[in-house]
Amino acid sequence: MSRLVLGPFNRVEGDLEVSLEVEAGRVRAAQVTAPLYRGFEGVLVGKTPLDALVFVPRICGICSVSQSAAAAAALRAAMGLVPAPNGERAAALVLAAENLADHLTHFYLFFMPDFARAAYRSHAWHAAARARFAAVEGSATAEVLPARAAFLELTGTLAGKWPHTLALQPGGSTRAVAMNDKLRLLALLRRFRAFLETRLFADTLEAVAALDSEAALWRWCDARAPHEGDFRHFLAIARALGLASLGRGHDRFLSGGAYRLDDAPLFTAGLWRAGSAALEAFDPAAIREDGRHAWLPDGPALHPFEGRTEPLADKDGAYSWCKAPRLAGQAFECGALARQVVDGHALVRDLVARGGGNVLSRVVARALEFARVLPAMEAWVRAIVPGEPFCRHATMPAEAQATGLVEAARGTLGHWLVVRKGVIANYQIVAPTTWNFSPRDADGQPGALEQALAGTPVGEDERVPLAVQHVVRSFDPCMACTVH
Repeated sequence: MSRLVLGPFNRVEGDLEVSLEVEAGRVRAAQVTAPLYRGFEGVLVGKTPLDALVFVPRICGICSVSQSAAAAAALRAAMGLVPAPNGERAAALVLAAENLADHLTHFYLFFMPDFARAAYRSHAWHAAARARFAAVEGSATAEVLPARAAFLELTGTLAGKWPHTLALQPGGSTRAVAMNDKLRLLALLRRFRAFLETRLFADTLEAVAALDSEAALWRWCDARAPHEGDFRHFLAIARALGLASLGRGHDRFLSGGAYRLDDAPLFTAGLWRAGSAALEAFDPAAIREDGRHAWLPDGPALHPFEGRTEPLADKDGAYSWCKAPRLAGQAFECGALARQVVDGHALVRDLVARGGGNVLSRVVARALEFARVLPAMEAWVRAIVPGEPFCRHATMPAEAQATGLVEAARGTLGHWLVVRKGVIANYQIVAPTTWNFSPRDADGQPGALEQALAGTPVGEDERVPLAVQHVVRSFDPCMACTVH
């Protein structure tokens, strides 16, 4: 048996290290390390509750809107406030814009460039992949960045700036939308739809959203040449490399529900286990954070309302700054795949039934969210009524505790707020990559990525195994949010 240490692994969103035990050419076990301590949870203690809206967006420059939305949701619950419908739609649009921009960045700038590497040059598809997806040099880059800019312009219109906007508030949004703004927003969405339908899919969003099985997905793929649409290009590579056999995790998925408007979320909340016959309820009260292998004090696993974040850098047996969140004692995976399987989309349910959570199914689920979320965004813009309120106000009680849950691009994000004597007494955050990249817990149960890496092939001379990279990137890690 040999040991292989990889890192720093990530491209943008913080450092990541992975230690692999390799036996007979495959990963026998993995340890995933978040090596950077941030300390935002401690910084917030003693602050005025509304100060969370200023601090938490700065946890990350990639997921800042998601952090803002979760903080606003926690504060809203503490106040017992019902947001203005216009503001609710505006906030959902800003969050959806960030999430889809993240999906776009992941596919084109983080994930697909790995297939342009020289290690794949013996494959027949490599030359076309390199010409299209090579970092900086590939033809996709010049097309993707203007398309992504449309989402940032939308965010600027609705929230003033990105990242670190202060527009999202417990009662809605501070930025009123006039009729000319509505027209501008619809034009921006039409621009992004055009990119998706001509370059990513080479088909309508509605046709992609209607795919209802793995067989239908491959029929759709084979109906045109691989170079006709970047998603079809990915599918051809995925089939050639067997990506459906890489990165299978626990096959337990959770979603807190996404884009709640008028008490009817676009994507439902719940738990789904592969092989299950029914969706289970998601109960945040069953969450506990285990710190056995984190550089944090030992003790019983605690609910986030009771959680502690006290650094203990010399702790024996620890290997990460990341806690190990568990739901009823079990590790779960979150993200686009979890959202779509929990929501019951037929294509994703079929993919998971056949191969579980894997590299292919995670990327397919992200692509599917383009097709499902953008039409919803168009409807939300049309539903905005200029001239009506965008924000409501209320008083924060001196004593309160509340939870704010949203779905960030990478999965379920929760903020737990405790207010005592008018100030924050405790503030705990469980981020999507905290769920997915957690270390082992006190029972030795690995997190989602640690489980997904087990069995991954490692070539004899590979110092940075490509298959390992594909598995890691299929989760699209954000390590800045992980430790916060």
